[in-house]
Amino acid sequence: MRFDATGKVTLDHIYTQPDPRAYFRLLRPLGYCVPQQAKPYFAKLVKEYREARHVTVPHIVDIGCSYGINAALLKYDVTMDELYARYGDEGLDGKSREALLVRDRKLSRSHQPARRIRFTGLDTSRQALSYAHEAGFLDDAVHADLEVNEPTPRQCAQLAGADLVISTGCLGYVTERTLVRIVEAQGPRRPWMAHFVLRMFPFDPVEQALGELGYRTIRVDEVFRQRRFASPQEQALVLESMSAAGVDARGLETEGWLYAQLYLSRPHDTPGIDEPNRVQK
Repeated sequence: MRFDATGKVTLDHIYTQPDPRAYFRLLRPLGYCVPQQAKPYFAKLVKEYREARHVTVPHIVDIGCSYGINAALLKYDVTMDELYARYGDEGLDGKSREALLVRDRKLSRSHQPARRIRFTGLDTSRQALSYAHEAGFLDDAVHADLEVNEPTPRQCAQLAGADLVISTGCLGYVTERTLVRIVEAQGPRRPWMAHFVLRMFPFDPVEQALGELGYRTIRVDEVFRQRRFASPQEQALVLESMSAAGVDARGLETEGWLYAQLYLSRPHDTPGIDEPNRVQK
């Protein structure tokens, strides 16, 4: 196994395949589940935004969207277990990418959308974006690394008009630089944000940068399982990184799982911004 600077095992190869089979087959044994846990919080935020801003079809920008997982869960009300079964079936071995796309297009056409929302995915993986867009999970796709580059005029146009900006695990690798560039693409608009961030990564620089753009951030008290550690070595390396950063892992990461926290960032003038974002379990 190869590990990155944080101690996490490197899984980059599963994000650059022509279809999602490797992604789901590798992550299933690790119990990867944060998109499923995020789903009710995102759904609640969509509802609150629609009511507060009187927007019929909110536009969501999903940072690090990979194969459009959050879009599929929210738009078509499927579950992670259903997606694991859908792409982990050994009967799919030997099937072409086009055959999988045909099947997924049927899903996006046959399912009455559970929520009327429009998804734009942002990712550095052209392969994952292409699949999610062609399958119909994403309505638009932005292939860009906004950590390194300013968005092009076309990319700014694609990102503009965002109502909500979300992520499930990429912050920490993606920094405030990307978020600021997304906000700047909106002109005077200020989209609401919801980010699930691994506890090993500090959110303070992001909160400060967003504060300078007129946002107030609250952290939801609950913690959320992301996935199991891939090996005892990964766990040891991550615990070492967390200790060096002053993060207490006792009772959480010490028990064998990576955990995330949810940060909600909204403009200062948003009604009810101080209210806890609880959902019905």
